[in-house]
Amino acid sequence: MSSVTLRGVTKCYGSAVALDDVSLNIGQGLLVSLLGPSGCGKTTALRLVAGFVEPTAGEIAIGDRVVSSRNRMLPPERRNVSMVFQSYALWPHMTVAENVAYGLTLRKVDRNTIRKKVDAILATTKLSDLAVRYPGELSGGQQQRVALARALIVEPETLLLDEPLSNLDANLREEMRFEVRRLHDEYRYTTVYVTHDQSEAMTTADLIVVMNRGRIEQMGSPEDIYERPRSEFVARFIGSSNVVRGKALDDSRISLAGVAVRGDGGKLTAGSEGAISIRQHDIVLATSVPKQYEENVLPATVVRNVFLGGSRDYLVEAADGTQLRVVTRVADNIAQGTPVQLHLPVERCRILDG
Repeated sequence: MSSVTLRGVTKCYGSAVALDDVSLNIGQGLLVSLLGPSGCGKTTALRLVAGFVEPTAGEIAIGDRVVSSRNRMLPPERRNVSMVFQSYALWPHMTVAENVAYGLTLRKVDRNTIRKKVDAILATTKLSDLAVRYPGELSGGQQQRVALARALIVEPETLLLDEPLSNLDANLREEMRFEVRRLHDEYRYTTVYVTHDQSEAMTTADLIVVMNRGRIEQMGSPEDIYERPRSEFVARFIGSSNVVRGKALDDSRISLAGVAVRGDGGKLTAGSEGAISIRQHDIVLATSVPKQYEENVLPATVVRNVFLGGSRDYLVEAADGTQLRVVTRVADNIAQGTPVQLHLPVERCRILDG
């Protein structure tokens, strides 16, 4: 195992900047998720670490070795990394055992050692009973486990996963998230996991790196990213927060529909436009708000009420036209057009940068 370090890495394709001056240190044995929408630069970063493309500027190190820079470009086969692709890339004419053993065969490991290692990894990935089957005879989840077993068996310094679950149906994808994390806990390889799915990142990662337009927007633990977003992009992308704007009254309050709304976790500039985010489920919605709520109480009207089984999804509108989504317990059934009071708890209102 080794750490992975990017120092000022930029990648351009003509005039298009795919990765823009990115610096990142991934500690040894961590599983780090590069999370963001299509075109944000996350797959480019992964391909740069793998050695499939050269950086335009900056350098990449795996452990103590600089593997990419302006003066040095170590080929992929000499980086001791394993990569799992979206398409699994299994050999259709080989059995499960033969696919898994392929990397060791190329390295000319003796047959007895290969057999022992294959038996061990198949047991760990719950594939022992499928050893003599061919990829075409497997389900998507089974093929994904074969791809993971093949990547792990060669004992790489770094494991790279490129949207590994995107081809699976929703139920299987959820199951495989936990399988990826279980295997990481078993082997503790330094792992870089690319995904656009926030649930995958939250389930699997030690550290989430949120990317947007070729740059890092924010990085931190899953809890930190979710509870303390620093930008509007992160607030909206992770957990679909409400983002409200208004003139900053002081360093912690904005004016929203004539109400002073106080936020936490940052500073506003008085007189300038400010933005505050709050999660849909953190808003208290009622026809009358208890008297203990002395601030951040906003009058509104129910525009939409949707039943979702265990909850209701409301769209409400304040006097100035600002709309917020509120998710509540299913027992709270307030009709469209009803005047309501919203309490926005100060500790759940996050002041956003910029």
